[in-house]
Amino acid sequence: MAMLMYRFAFGIATLTLAAGAVAQTQVYRYTDTDGRVVYSDRPPSSDVKNLQTKKLGANYISNTEPSYASALAADRFPVTLYTFQCGDVCQNAESLLNRRGVPFAIVNVSDPEGQTRLQAVASEGVAPVLTVGDKMIAKGYNEARWQAMLDDAGYPKTPAVKRVAPVARGSDAPPPPVQEGTRAVGAPVRGGDYPK
Repeated sequence: MAMLMYRFAFGIATLTLAAGAVAQTQVYRYTDTDGRVVYSDRPPSSDVKNLQTKKLGANYISNTEPSYASALAADRFPVTLYTFQCGDVCQNAESLLNRRGVPFAIVNVSDPEGQTRLQAVASEGVAPVLTVGDKMIAKGYNEARWQAMLDDAGYPKTPAVKRVAPVARGSDAPPPPVQEGTRAVGAPVRGGDYPK
């Protein structure tokens, strides 16, 4: 009896560890020496570029598509960020939009065309500037004001986590076309076709 309990406890511990390992899979995305983008579950060598790591949980898909609420808000109130390489201020401004999962367009005001577009929106020509739709304009980075503008436009506070149902292993796809010299076999009938 004690041996049976030991095996049972060992089996449960093994399953728990295996489930934990599967639930937190590490994925690496990098550019190899030939310039190809590679996705792998094995750590790359040290000579790769643009290394990114991500932990994937069970039944989750990280997706760049915006949520429905974010897409609806973007349709009614498109967001444009007028910015340039101004250091922490501009990085914080862009980071705020990324944290919330807000789809936005960037206008580089270092370019003459970008400077002209900025002058049409904000006469002072100071960046960063955020426009939400046609009416809401914020000159200079102020996190509380930007958050309030995004809230008023209906953007979610955080990007939505996408959940996906487990994929079935079988396929209900039609059988492949019959080739010459072979005999057509129909798809199996579901239920009731077993011998008695």
